[in-house]
Amino acid sequence: MATPFLAGLAVAATALAGRYGIQAWQAFKARPPKMRKFFEGGFQPTMTRREAAQILGLRESAPPDKVKEAHRRVMVANHPDAGGSHYLASKINEAKDVMLRKTKGGGSAF
Repeated sequence: MATPFLAGLAVAATALAGRYGIQAWQAFKARPPKMRKFFEGGFQPTMTRREAAQILGLRESAPPDKVKEAHRRVMVANHPDAGGSHYLASKINEAKDVMLRKTKGGGSAF
């Protein structure tokens, strides 16, 4: 008498666990994509190589051809003629100069 009852209980528990598992999987698939974490705060008064590399999305030891490629990619998205900010464009140009060691890192126009 107890065996059919235990078998039924096991089947019910398995069904509930399966239902919960399917709901959890569907909720996992439907969640929004993870947002990228951005750096808090503004620009430093004197740009460092680390800050320049973060602006261009590179490593501090990136070769000059990668710096130029990244500068072009970022400037296309933020150019003032295409609706971008003059301030951001000057910071992007300053970041390129710092990465290519053309300046010591304090020459923003703003």
